[in-house]
Amino acid sequence: MSLDAFLALLVYAFVTSITPGPNNLMLLASGVNFGITRTVPHMLGISMGFLVLLLAVGLGLGAVLTAFPVLHTGLKIAGGAYLLYLAWKIAMSRSLTGKGETKARPMRFIDAAAFQWVNPKAWVMAITAMAVYANAEHPFLSVVLISIAFTIVNLPSVSVWAGFGTALRGFLSDPVRLKWFNIAMGVLLAATLWPMLK
Repeated sequence: MSLDAFLALLVYAFVTSITPGPNNLMLLASGVNFGITRTVPHMLGISMGFLVLLLAVGLGLGAVLTAFPVLHTGLKIAGGAYLLYLAWKIAMSRSLTGKGETKARPMRFIDAAAFQWVNPKAWVMAITAMAVYANAEHPFLSVVLISIAFTIVNLPSVSVWAGFGTALRGFLSDPVRLKWFNIAMGVLLAATLWPMLK
C-alpha cells in the first residue's frame, strides 16, 4: 500500500469513526449518565470489538455473508432488535450515576465488543474498508495495514463522544433536561437503523 493510499485510509477511518452512529451516540449518553471513567471499558470494547470484526471481514467473513444472504439477513434482524433494546434503555434512563451508585451501569467491555457484530455501521465500515483499500496481491498485509489504520484512529475518535457527554453532565444534572436528553439519544439511536431498512 502506498503512503498516499494509507493516508486516504486514515482519513476514511477517521471520518467513519468520528461521525454519529450507534457507538458514538451510546458513548455520548454513557458519558452523560456515568462519566468518562466508568465509560472507558465501553470505549475499549468498541475499539477491540471493531478490530476483531475488521480482521474477520478481511480474512473472509464478508465473503461468507455474501455467499449466504440468509446469514446476512439474520444478522441484520438481530442487530436491529438489539439496537432498539439499547435505544429503549437509554431513553428510559432518568438519573446521573456517580461512583458510589450501582443501580444502573455503563456498557461493559465484552458487551461493547460483542455489539460490533450486530452494529450496522460497523459492518458497513469494515466491508467498505476491505473492498476499497485491500490489495489482492498482498491480501494479508493489506488487512493488517487497514486494521492498524483503524486502531490508530478509532479509540481517540470514540473518546471524543464520551468526553463530550461527560462535559454535559453539569448542564444535564437537572432531571428534566436529563430525561429529554436521554429520550432524544434513544430516538437518535433507533434512527440509525434507517439506512439498514432501505
